[in-house]
Amino acid sequence: MQAFGAGLRHAGCRSAILKASPIASSSRIFWDPRRHASSGPLGWIRQNLGMNVRKQMTEEELAAARKDQVEKGHLSVFESLPTATEEGSSAPGADLSKKYTEHKYSTANFKISHRKLNMLGRQISGKPVDLAILQMQFSEKRASKRIKSMLAVAKDHATRLKGLQEKKLIVAEAWVTKGPKVLKRIEPKGRGRMGIREHPDSRLHVMLREGKTRAELLKDERARKLRRIVSAGITRDDVPIRNPGSSWAW
Repeated sequence: MQAFGAGLRHAGCRSAILKASPIASSSRIFWDPRRHASSGPLGWIRQNLGMNVRKQMTEEELAAARKDQVEKGHLSVFESLPTATEEGSSAPGADLSKKYTEHKYSTANFKISHRKLNMLGRQISGKPVDLAILQMQFSEKRASKRIKSMLAVAKDHATRLKGLQEKKLIVAEAWVTKGPKVLKRIEPKGRGRMGIREHPDSRLHVMLREGKTRAELLKDERARKLRRIVSAGITRDDVPIRNPGSSWAW
């Protein structure tokens, strides 16, 4: 009888131990809540990874979720950027009250002769900014990459910060200035002689203004060529000959 009572007491303890707990735990004693996940993994995959109809959130729920993300700082880089206004595509820092007509930009001082840099300046002067960038893209000069980057940044600043029209931008002026200092190094020569070698630096300045587009330039060129085409009229004017030659013209 005592053994039977002890067996009942132990059975009650085992049933209490093996009873499922409502709190999630990493213990291996609670078997009942683990039997469902281990016996049917396909059901868990179907429930969590399967294709289900997504419940559409209302505007209030979306606003609340976005506000929660802003408070926690979980917004992406693109969502945190300020959006452009509907009236224009200018940057938020652009001063639209003032009317700009030009934009000046320049490179930094870098190691190059002002004569070599002036050749590239004459190449892009007077051209549309897109054509100037294209010229520098396919140029074989060492400084062409630096000038191409400078033109791209100047174009972006002129359109976004000063409100100039991108299609009408031209490189109105391009000039070169020398650097503030010229590095001088000793150049040893033969027979105990030496010289001074100079390492010059210079920079390129450009002035962007609004001008005629490529289509307008082609139209003006065609009109100019058409004006040069002169044909004989139907009736000839009776104009007296002035300064006649001394002999026949044939």
